[in-house]
Amino acid sequence: MDILAQTKAKMMAAIDHLKEDLKAIRTGRANPSMLDGVMVEAYGSQVRLKDIASVSAPEPRQLLITPFDQNTKGSIGKGIEKANLGVMPIIDGNVVRLKIPPMDDSVRKEMIKLCHEKREKAKVTIRNIRRDGNEGARKQKADGIIPEDQLKRLEKQIQELTDKFCKEADDLSEKKEKEVSVI
Repeated sequence: MDILAQTKAKMMAAIDHLKEDLKAIRTGRANPSMLDGVMVEAYGSQVRLKDIASVSAPEPRQLLITPFDQNTKGSIGKGIEKANLGVMPIIDGNVVRLKIPPMDDSVRKEMIKLCHEKREKAKVTIRNIRRDGNEGARKQKADGIIPEDQLKRLEKQIQELTDKFCKEADDLSEKKEKEVSVI
């Protein structure tokens, strides 16, 4: 696989990772993806919440978790408490409800700060991938595999990929910050 394709694949993976990180950041609305990372003790092992229950958002500030097996609702409640999401589960008959409290300004600022941190981390990863790609290209030049003009062209293409993916990271973070800012 050539250097450019490897570099692009790694940068896309960094963006995918950023998307997953941003999903976990709380907004003012109830979002089922808030619970994607929650692990629950069930059947003698740790399983993902979404593997043992369905999650829906019937109201803007409420999540409804319907376990596939009613015996797991207590474990689901404990798993959500352990995940430290800032919400308390309410076991209500055969379902578990989560009331999402409205965010105050300090929580909003904290969530926006978290968006910035995740974005910067992704951009640093992308720049490190650029450095690795450029080093690989220079090594090929030193080994006589590619000529000087091809090296320059490759470095230019890697820089263009870097700019593109850094911009995408900025756009994703900005979009999430707007979601967090909506009251």
